[in-house]
Amino acid sequence: MLKELFGGWRPSPVVGVDISSSAVKVLELSCNNGRYRVESFAVAPLPQNAVIEKNIADTEVVAESLRLAHTRSRSKQKNAAVAVSGAAVITKVIEMAADMSEEVMESQITLEADQYIPYPLEEVALDFEVLGPSDRNEGMVEVLLAASRQENIETRVEALELADLEAKVVDIEAFALERTFALIAEQFELNENSVVAIVDVGATVTTLSVIVDDETIYTREQLFGGRQLTEEIQRRYGVTYEEAGMAKKDGGIADDYEEEVLEPFRDAVVQQINRALQFFFSASQYNMVDLVVLAGGVASTTGLADRVAEETGTSTVVANPFANMEVAPGVDVLALNADAPSMMIACGLALRSFD
Repeated sequence: MLKELFGGWRPSPVVGVDISSSAVKVLELSCNNGRYRVESFAVAPLPQNAVIEKNIADTEVVAESLRLAHTRSRSKQKNAAVAVSGAAVITKVIEMAADMSEEVMESQITLEADQYIPYPLEEVALDFEVLGPSDRNEGMVEVLLAASRQENIETRVEALELADLEAKVVDIEAFALERTFALIAEQFELNENSVVAIVDVGATVTTLSVIVDDETIYTREQLFGGRQLTEEIQRRYGVTYEEAGMAKKDGGIADDYEEEVLEPFRDAVVQQINRALQFFFSASQYNMVDLVVLAGGVASTTGLADRVAEETGTSTVVANPFANMEVAPGVDVLALNADAPSMMIACGLALRSFD
């Protein structure tokens, strides 16, 4: 049985590495008396199609960007935590006898795993974590079972190795996001029953995660992201993909950009968020959320948070997991704040240093 997902290790310092469709993000944190500090961070862009829908298509290209990001960050830490996306992972909560040792539990799960996993077991990395006593059955514990195809893990591990880093932890993006959410929750007056929607709009995939009482109760991915804005800039103004990416960050590419390009894109983002929330409402007991947290590279788009709040009737904020953190000398604070909404997963991975 392969203890490669989210468990089976002793806490030790790691650098969080988030490999998305458009960039590689590296983050190192320290903690002193319960206060976190950003020690180093960097972001390096990825060429188109190096990562397709969160699957690594070109390991060497990803490794090259990762090496660049790690060098820029000036981190001395070589141990890393990386994550696989929710779409690549199967999770299931099962019940087992509370008096089982971990070794016996592992053996039984290995024997019975084919009930839960729709792939040949030799192709799967499997892990489990005991969540606590069952509310329904005395003498039983709830166990979270997680499985991912080996290839999803191996490509990430290989990319890290080629960049001269070692994968000490392979986590799951949804759990990394949940870990970071605890930092976001500190910034707002939320109670344990608050329903919080985190909408991560990446380059090609938008992920809705709904958290109640610090636990992810719903997650859904849909194909939509910031790359559509980049490609529209590229098409309309006849610039390269790289130039379009820079124009998206800086704005001001042309007088009609705001009205003709950015405004329709904002409309499309709001429509996607509304659609994702409606799917959640139809699949759950809830018919409203208390807070929308915008994450991902698109989150900082001018006026987007206000538009989402207006259209959904829900308080909406842009994620900044570093709001209450100290920052080490030498870290570019302006760059850190600009990239903060897209650093949620990297932050959750870096927090594995302190589990």
